[in-house]
Amino acid sequence: MELELRGGVRAAAVLGDTPAERQALRWAPDPRDRTADPAHISRTARELEEDGLDSALVVQSSSWPDPWLVAGWALAATSRLRIAAAHRIGTTSPTTAARALATLDRLSGGRISAHLIIGSSDTDVARDGDTLPKAERYRRAEEYLSVLTRYLATETDLDHHGEYYTLRASRPGLRPAPRGELLSFGGSSPQGVELAAKYTQVYAVPPLPLPDTRRRIAEARAVAARHGRTLRIWRHVTVVLADTDTAAQQHLRRLRRDAIRLAAGPEAARHLDAVALDRDRERGLAGPDQIASYIRRNLANAYTGSPATVASRINLLRAAGVDIVQLDLPTETAQDRALRRDLVNHLHNPLAARRSW
Repeated sequence: MELELRGGVRAAAVLGDTPAERQALRWAPDPRDRTADPAHISRTARELEEDGLDSALVVQSSSWPDPWLVAGWALAATSRLRIAAAHRIGTTSPTTAARALATLDRLSGGRISAHLIIGSSDTDVARDGDTLPKAERYRRAEEYLSVLTRYLATETDLDHHGEYYTLRASRPGLRPAPRGELLSFGGSSPQGVELAAKYTQVYAVPPLPLPDTRRRIAEARAVAARHGRTLRIWRHVTVVLADTDTAAQQHLRRLRRDAIRLAAGPEAARHLDAVALDRDRERGLAGPDQIASYIRRNLANAYTGSPATVASRINLLRAAGVDIVQLDLPTETAQDRALRRDLVNHLHNPLAARRSW
């Protein structure tokens, strides 16, 4: 099967007054405040489609624009691009989420999927009124996914009396069109692997070194096989591109330096309030230089080089069993987009790849 290339659609541009500042601040902790810019959403989605990517992720946080609505706007602006909308279990009932998913599926011609998450930060999920500890959120997720998948498939009234949810004579008026991929799940814990294997079609492995990635894929697929199912594998990759490997390394150093300088400037309070840093603080990673530490860690394992070099590294992931690669790279200039198109060309047409843009 051909490798699926995934990008991302944000509800609004990152902070920064110039393309160079936005390139750098892409790697800083995202502030909790984010507006919804319809032109930005449409433009980003169209550019992903034009540049040859297959799908895009819309992320979720307690204070950011609603991912279902952002996904709908992106889908309306495109004709081929598929969208995975992050959906945090616990923010709505499973039947409400199922109808939102089915509605977007029908409106988009089958181009929507839900990336189900439980929330990695206790602080952030509590902002939406969810005060369960993480272990219990996983237990609730089991019941949620059971209800969600049965509700999406039922053609008769459904009753359910569980620990967290109760349904009486519940039936959807519409269902997604039958197809292969509708749900995905991430998480490195054994509970996360089990939920993905039992209920979803795609498992998002954490961005680990290649030997660990191979091991995680083998473990996830073994669990899925015990349930008589198969899983496609999704892996996030941070990418820094330039015309040559040397120029890319120089660009990486410049991005890291500028991101630290800008994020620690007048907007430092906004970056310090980021959900990503809530997560770091809960894991004991907070320190006097928290913003800089986050940026260095964010870029530490970036796939850095020319499009040909980065494509070679990504092809090792493909050989290890990865089916979906999410390319995380800023495209603030025409040159950024040309480099992305070149990378996509190398990955989709490995025997005929050449700079032709």
